[in-house]
Amino acid sequence: MEPLEILTRQSVHPALVEDVRKFRNQYVVDEQAASRVACPTMPFYGKDILEMAISALLQGENLLLSGAKATGKNVLAENMAWIFGRPSYNISFNVNTDSATLIGTDTFKDNEVQLRKGPVYQCAQYGGFGVFDEINMAKNDAVSVLHATLDYRRMIDVPGYDKIRLHEATRFIGTMNYGYAGTKELNEALVSRFLVIDMPSLNEDTLMKILKETFPDGKTAALEQFCGLFLDLQLKAFNGEISTKPLDLRGMLASLRTIKNGLKPSLAIQMGITNKSFDIFEREIIGDVVLTRIPSAWTAADVF
Repeated sequence: MEPLEILTRQSVHPALVEDVRKFRNQYVVDEQAASRVACPTMPFYGKDILEMAISALLQGENLLLSGAKATGKNVLAENMAWIFGRPSYNISFNVNTDSATLIGTDTFKDNEVQLRKGPVYQCAQYGGFGVFDEINMAKNDAVSVLHATLDYRRMIDVPGYDKIRLHEATRFIGTMNYGYAGTKELNEALVSRFLVIDMPSLNEDTLMKILKETFPDGKTAALEQFCGLFLDLQLKAFNGEISTKPLDLRGMLASLRTIKNGLKPSLAIQMGITNKSFDIFEREIIGDVVLTRIPSAWTAADVF
């Protein structure tokens, strides 16, 4: 998949595509970071979202992607790094993520104390795209680093070392879900350093594009049933009838891969969707929804 082909196939404004091409030509990736330029597992679908994200990144802004589960936040972040031809650095925030995790720590090497560079330092040095996954789980020590990293001055002070000046191509993309355990509200100072995109929920058209792109040899009628299953579960989750645990697009795609390998569809869906819930009553609800879409008599031949 060619990087700019993702844009032209979705009729993204030609001027934006040309600006991205100029950006790629202007900023050559350092050889030491070239291995981090990775093709995403699937393209992102959504013309308006793509145009908003590209416009912001071209102007040197950082992005915050907010939205419910399975809206493609990480897929968009991966696609942006690939489209712009930049090395990608993924930082997943948790209770143990602190300033040393982001910037780096002292280490003893060649008989002297040196800084072992963290992902934010490397991203700043090589002009990478840093993805702050679940940024609303960042604790205060990490937030202080984010304030400096995302500031308009584009410079980070590291005690005991020289200042880090962000490469002109460096950009940061934050992702966040509401309601996850351990999350908190982002303060205004941090939010002001981003342009925010509220990611829309998957619809039938977008989901079918993903399924057909990922499984071109899948039977259309069968893929439509898997699409309908996901949308049925999405509706029930939004209505509070079930949790968002079974609302897992990665799980559904993984299930389809096992079906392609010969596994019975009903068993594949158990692993990828139903068993993601550990509540017995919720499993019964999910199982009923599955049966309306995926007959128990189906075999792999009915899907591929």
